[in-house]
Amino acid sequence: MWPWLLLALPGLWLVLWLVGLRASARAEAAAPARGQRLIINGSPLHLRVMGAKAGTAPDLVLIHGSNGHTADLSFSLAARLAPHFRLYLVDRPGLGYSAARAPDGDSLRAQARQIADAVATLGAHKPLVMGHSYGGAVALAWACYMPDRVAALVPVAAPSHPWTTALDPLYRLGAHPILGPLLLPLLPALVPEAYLERTLSEVFAPNPVPDGYFQHFVPKLALRYRSMRATALQRANLLDEITAMAPLYPKLTLPIESLHGSADTIVGLHIHAEPLCKAAPTTRLTRLTGHGHMIQHSAEDAVVAALLRAAKRAGLHPKA
Repeated sequence: MWPWLLLALPGLWLVLWLVGLRASARAEAAAPARGQRLIINGSPLHLRVMGAKAGTAPDLVLIHGSNGHTADLSFSLAARLAPHFRLYLVDRPGLGYSAARAPDGDSLRAQARQIADAVATLGAHKPLVMGHSYGGAVALAWACYMPDRVAALVPVAAPSHPWTTALDPLYRLGAHPILGPLLLPLLPALVPEAYLERTLSEVFAPNPVPDGYFQHFVPKLALRYRSMRATALQRANLLDEITAMAPLYPKLTLPIESLHGSADTIVGLHIHAEPLCKAAPTTRLTRLTGHGHMIQHSAEDAVVAALLRAAKRAGLHPKA
């Protein structure tokens, strides 16, 4: 029996891989690239430009979180910001429709430089930068390692300091040089929509998922092999990168408007935002009582207000 089973496993893997490819293709059709692909430092990067005309309003870069893409921040927040800013919504390297560059995972610093170089080619040489969750850590790396290329910072539910919890087993397996390429291509075939809806509800908890968000975001786009592999590698490296970056926060002098939910169980307020507020002297922290991790949706008014404050603190003038 065992020899037959061993012979059948490659065939089963191939079938699931093909089913996964079809699922990924359907996700791409449902959530196509809606911006432009630039070749930056030899690698494709996808971004959308929205809002005010160049030169008429401050430049604002929006960076999505872990295993996300531009559709998260374009759901409703971008439309709220468009009258006040010239917006650049980016797919981080390896995610969405941007290519990964490093085979062992693009670092926070490398991602920040790639995004900074991309928006600079479009005229945004010193923008405001907002990042959600993992994207907030990229925004912090931008400020720490390229302080002359950012006007102000708005970290939203962002990890900033070391933590003690273990890496999620999926990311640990996904980052493995052998198991990752074997397991991750099968996820689009194996993970049902109902599971994705439950997972999304847990990420938004205790706040509800906004009506229409699931259809707009298309979670299966994030289950494609290249996205999951990039996310697993980036998450596997994140703790060490945060540990190395945290001592640099006292040197930051730019305006920082940090926002964090008191009920965030994914990136804890007391572990991250509060220590950042103490470490970086220009940080102003807005605590959002009763809000979880996805405050760019559940507390949209507060995020918009923080971005307007950051612009004014930086001496910029958002459009009324």
